[in-house]
Amino acid sequence: MRHTWRWFGPKDRVSIDDMLQAGVQGVVTALHHVPTGTVWSPEEIARRQAELAVMADGAPSGLKWEVVESLPVSEAIKTQTGDWRTHVANWITSMRHLKDAGIEVICYNFMPVLDWTRTDLAWRRPNGARCMRFDFTDFAAFDIHILQRRGAAEDFPQEIREEAARRFAAMDDARREELAGNVVFGLPGAAEHFSLNDVRALLESYAPVTDAVLRRHFHDFLEQVVPVAQEIGVRLCCHPDDPPFGLLGLPRVMSTEADYAERMAAVDLPANGITLCSGSLGARPDNDLPGMMERLGDRVHFLHLRNVRRDSDAIRGSFFEDEHLGGQTDMVALVAAVLREEAKRRAAGRADATIPMRPDHGQDILDDIGRGGQPGYPAIGRLKGLAELRGVELALSHGARP
Repeated sequence: MRHTWRWFGPKDRVSIDDMLQAGVQGVVTALHHVPTGTVWSPEEIARRQAELAVMADGAPSGLKWEVVESLPVSEAIKTQTGDWRTHVANWITSMRHLKDAGIEVICYNFMPVLDWTRTDLAWRRPNGARCMRFDFTDFAAFDIHILQRRGAAEDFPQEIREEAARRFAAMDDARREELAGNVVFGLPGAAEHFSLNDVRALLESYAPVTDAVLRRHFHDFLEQVVPVAQEIGVRLCCHPDDPPFGLLGLPRVMSTEADYAERMAAVDLPANGITLCSGSLGARPDNDLPGMMERLGDRVHFLHLRNVRRDSDAIRGSFFEDEHLGGQTDMVALVAAVLREEAKRRAAGRADATIPMRPDHGQDILDDIGRGGQPGYPAIGRLKGLAELRGVELALSHGARP
């Protein structure tokens, strides 16, 4: 695996020097300041490459921008409204500019409205560490009583509705505001920061977009962008829904192995690939991560390795982000499946035999606490995760390669 690290640009509290000391080999980043739907210019791409190429004292870092995360797909594209055709054309132009700059792996997602959803961004663990958590009952309290989405109550079981009402009644104004802010936080570093009114308006825009409609729009998008990616040598890799089940009455089309298989078959070219995120997919008990890597591995272009612990075996339920080797995904079995896939690729002479991986998220530990970094992206917590994953990889591959 190629050990990479997500970086949110010069404002990131985790510096280039920190990344180097963690032992990373490449950088995953994006132009978060560029408005969604517009072109990523060669100049802006080159500026970001220059920013990560130097350490704080001006010495060369030796690091390169190797994976894009993410090149955003606009809501207009997902709903096929407004200037969606222009946005697709701009997305393709941005892809060409990235390839011209030597960047060949592009992660993106097709989640409506919010890129991820949590109810707690710094949930305290018994040992004092902090992590992100999705509490299904707290989310119901937000959806029904704070957002007051039409029809929200009908989307939750009776016992969840009753407990959500009790929790909401016990919340003071500060907690209600904190919960709302956590839920709509979305993707760290994204240009958009949604208010509740923004969320309500976006939800209304999705009223006619069913699961079937969103699938069709996704396939339309793939039919336009994948052949270009295949022609120019770019590997596209879609990130799964996070969490991988329905929320806010919105469609979900990238939550299961069957979803991935259907998307890959829609435009059956190697460039149409997968970001296998063990944390997002692992929030569903019916997703077999090692098995998915075995069965879909030839189209996995990017790996997010993290772990979650579910409160129950319900498809829709609560979970928190556990340590990388904790949680309910067998990370050793998953890494073993990755190494077997890489061996197959080397035997076949594939240029992409080494799959880029980043330690996804991490618990805030030690000096991470109070540092004010991006939620889920601490320095020390991720370094710990990377060290553990690197140890698993080394142990499994010991003696297998010269």
